[in-house]
Amino acid sequence: MGSYIPATQAEREDLMRACGLNSLEDLYAIVPPEARVSELDLEPGLSEMEVADKVGAIADKNVRFKSIFRGAGAYHHYIPSIVKTITSKEEFVTAYTPYQAEISQGVLQSIFEYQTQICELTGMDVSNASVYDGATAAAEAVIMLEERKRSGVVICGGVDPQTQQVVKTYCASRNIPTTTIEGGLTTQPAELARVLEGTTNASVLVQSPNFFGSLEDVAGLAEAAHAAKAKLIMSANPISLGILKTPAELGADVAVGEGQPLGMPLAFGGPYLGYMATTQKNMRKLPGRIVGQTADDEGRRAFVLTLQAREQHIRREKASSNICSNQALCAMTASVYLAAVGPDGLARVASNSAAHAHYLAGELAGLGFKTLNEGTFFNEFVTSCPIDATVLMKALETKGILGGLPIEQGILWCCTELNTKERIDELVSALKEVL
Repeated sequence: MGSYIPATQAEREDLMRACGLNSLEDLYAIVPPEARVSELDLEPGLSEMEVADKVGAIADKNVRFKSIFRGAGAYHHYIPSIVKTITSKEEFVTAYTPYQAEISQGVLQSIFEYQTQICELTGMDVSNASVYDGATAAAEAVIMLEERKRSGVVICGGVDPQTQQVVKTYCASRNIPTTTIEGGLTTQPAELARVLEGTTNASVLVQSPNFFGSLEDVAGLAEAAHAAKAKLIMSANPISLGILKTPAELGADVAVGEGQPLGMPLAFGGPYLGYMATTQKNMRKLPGRIVGQTADDEGRRAFVLTLQAREQHIRREKASSNICSNQALCAMTASVYLAAVGPDGLARVASNSAAHAHYLAGELAGLGFKTLNEGTFFNEFVTSCPIDATVLMKALETKGILGGLPIEQGILWCCTELNTKERIDELVSALKEVL
C-alpha cells in the first residue's frame, strides 16, 4: 500500500489561480466577515478538559429562540421521538453506501419504502433514493429533461432564490439557456405562455407553495408548458402535500423538493435531502439510485438497484447525471417520520401550519402589516413593514423570538404547527411594544 501524498503548496496555488482565486480566504468571501472565525481565543498548552470547558462557554453564547416565525426553505416542525430512536441505531448510522448493494438487503428495503412513500406523496410513478437537497433536485430535474432538439429552462419568479442560483450554476456549466420570469409574487399562465412562445425550451420550473408562500396556478402553468412542448417541474414543500393536490394531479412531469420538513431538525442548514419523482414516461432519465423489488431464484422477495442513469453504471455520454450518492440516513429519517405521523397526521400538521399562518396574518394586519400575497397562501406570507424591518427583527430577538425574514418586498413570515395561538399572541404583544 502506497503512502498518501497531499497536494503541495505550489499545486494548491495553481489550482486557486485556475479558479480565479488569490488565496484560500477568497473561497469564503461570500460568508459575512462577522460570521468568520480566524482562530479561537484559547491559550496554548491547554488540556482536553480545559479546551472542552472553554469551547463550551463560547457555544453557550449562541442564541436559542423560544419561538421561530421564519421559514424560507428550512422549517421548524415537531419531530416525534420515535424518529431519532430508530434512525440513531448503529446499523443505520454507520451504513454508508452499498457498493455491493444486493448484499445490503436491509438498506435497499429502507430505500424502497422511502421511494414508495414519496410516490404516494407526489402521485408520481417512480422516485429515486434522494439527492443532496431540494435545490440539487431541481437542478437535476432540469438536466434530466434536456433533449437533443429542445434545451433550456424557464424559471418562475417564485422559485426560492437559492434554488434559482443552483439551477443556473448547473446550467451554466452545460451551456443550457435559463430564462427567469420576474415580477409579482406568482406567475400567471398567460405570462408563461408568452415567454415560451416560439422557443424550444425543454422545461419549466415552478415552486408551489412558492418562496413567498403563495399557491401557484400549477395546473394552468402545466397546460401552458405542455402547449409549448416543454415539461413542467414542480417543487413543493412535502408537508403541504398532506392537504393540497399532488404534483401529478396538477399535471407536473417531475416533482422535486426539500425533504427537511419530514423529520429533520434545522441543524444549521443540513444535512437535508432532495426528493425526486417522475412519471413512468421519464423514469429512465431519473438520476441517482433507484431501488426496485424483484424475486430471487427461490421466489423470495428481494431488492436490487435498477434503472441506473448515472455515469458510474452506464456510458458517460448517455448518463443524465454524475451524482454518485444519496442521502440514505436522511431518506430513512423522512420515511420514519411519514410512517410515524401517517396520512392523517401529516394532514393535521399541514392544516395546523396553514391555520396558524392565516391567524398570524390577521393579527399582523391589525398592527399595520399589510399582507401582499396574491390569492391563497399556505404557511408563509409576505407583509409590508411599518418600520425598518432589520430594527424590528433585532428587537424581537431580545425577547427570544426569531421573526420573519426581511426581503425586498417586506417581511416573509412563517408558521408551523409549533407556532400555536399562544406563541403568536406573544409575538403580537412584543410587536406592539416595539411599534
